Amino acid sequence: MIDSIKALLLGIIQGLTEFLPISSSGHLVLSKYFLKFGQTADISFEIFLHLGSLLAVVIFFRKDIFELIKSIIYIRNPDFKDERKICLWLIVATFFTGVLGLLFKDVFETLFSTPIFAAIMISITGLIVFYSDMIKSKKLSINDLTFKKSAFIGIGQALAITPGISRSGSTIAASLLTGLSRKNAATFSFLLSIPAILGANISEIKTFLLLDIEQLEMYLLGFVAAFISGYLVIGWLMKLIIKAKLHYFSYYCWFISFVCVTLLLLGL
Repeated sequence: MIDSIKALLLGIIQGLTEFLPISSSGHLVLSKYFLKFGQTADISFEIFLHLGSLLAVVIFFRKDIFELIKSIIYIRNPDFKDERKICLWLIVATFFTGVLGLLFKDVFETLFSTPIFAAIMISITGLIVFYSDMIKSKKLSINDLTFKKSAFIGIGQALAITPGISRSGSTIAASLLTGLSRKNAATFSFLLSIPAILGANISEIKTFLLLDIEQLEMYLLGFVAAFISGYLVIGWLMKLIIKAKLHYFSYYCWFISFVCVTLLLLGL
């Protein structure tokens, strides 16, 4: 059973690490293990926490999202041509993420219960993030993407289903490799998180409907904590991405990975 302190703490961890390129899933797995939470905070709870992160993205990018929605409503209006392209590339990237997620869902869920695997993957995230700062920034906008480039970014996001691999880190690196400017790479990464998070929660809706009042209260507490902490870091992270200063997070990832792997091997 999840109590209020666990729900609050895991919500804060989720909100902070969902957007920072250090892997929210990996941190949740390791936090549960080292804080002796056991299986009280299961995968459905972790997925629900992502809704808090989703709300943070929707509010922060509300103007961009509103324009995308208008482009669909006024589908014959030529003024929204670029926005409709962005919608198309988001759909393409999401499709490839979804297909790979469905194919390897059982494998990924098994990995969620393996702390040492998550700790090792966090070190891989460090490499991805460090490399992303070395990618020469280009000036393509999101509507300049192509089917292949969008698919590539979607595959990059699918890799992050693995606990320990940062979704934001992998999608930003993939976006930069396609030629997007740093600002557009960051924006596309955040917008791409919306359908991914919604899809994960839809898959767990039966579990959510079976929650009793006490469980629901804990889920909502974690949701609020994830929303507040997540919203506070988005703007700051956008600035770091634009200035190519994500490599600082690499050092953190490598440090956490080394410490956790060492402790796990020692049986602590």
